[in-house]
Amino acid sequence: MIAAVVASSIPSLSWAEVLGRVALAAALGAVLGLERELRDREAGLRTHLLVSVGSALFTIVSAYGFREFLTSGQSVVRADPTRIAAQIVTGIGFLGAGAIIRQGLAIRGLTTAATLWVVAAIGLAAGAGYYSAAVITTGVALVALWPLRAFAYRIVHRFRAESGLLLVQLPAGQSPAEVIDAVEADARVETIEIRQEGDRRTLELTLDLPRAELAQKLVAKLADVDHVLEVRWAD
Repeated sequence: MIAAVVASSIPSLSWAEVLGRVALAAALGAVLGLERELRDREAGLRTHLLVSVGSALFTIVSAYGFREFLTSGQSVVRADPTRIAAQIVTGIGFLGAGAIIRQGLAIRGLTTAATLWVVAAIGLAAGAGYYSAAVITTGVALVALWPLRAFAYRIVHRFRAESGLLLVQLPAGQSPAEVIDAVEADARVETIEIRQEGDRRTLELTLDLPRAELAQKLVAKLADVDHVLEVRWAD
């Protein structure tokens, strides 16, 4: 009698419910994976789909997979349905680390690693039946990966500092003082190199500009300076 009462109090999932949760996890993971695939990143559609489905399955198994053991009546067990699912957070870190690649001084794959982490959370939510949270999180992640990325690039590119090489050609024997004074009004000069080439004097200036957009304005400004034959900005 007691065993029957215990069995009836333990939640279970039907085949249809399991299919629905796993399918939702697969669909949401595939959506984020497709975005990464289109950008030719290390982890694409299949990887994100599998991470999401795996997280959902771990969650389902953690919460519902030990029903037979709990209802056997052999012993009294206090079960924690989140115990296996909690290890997803730790385990996904190893997979995310594999997506991070260092190329010289640059590091690639941080966003992909973060997306894998989010996909694992989405799969966990879908497996737990928290459908609204899974769908909302997918939407927020897509906004962060696409429109927000473009918006942030425009803002940062507009206001971040810019470094580059300014090449100015003057007639042979012409003093570069006027050019340097005009440059220092808008930028910080790091290095100066002057070369004599035939009937021309080439002035190479390594500059730090407070904003990237000032490069074009500086070139236009120097083009109007007397005796300047040619001016060019090289990133």
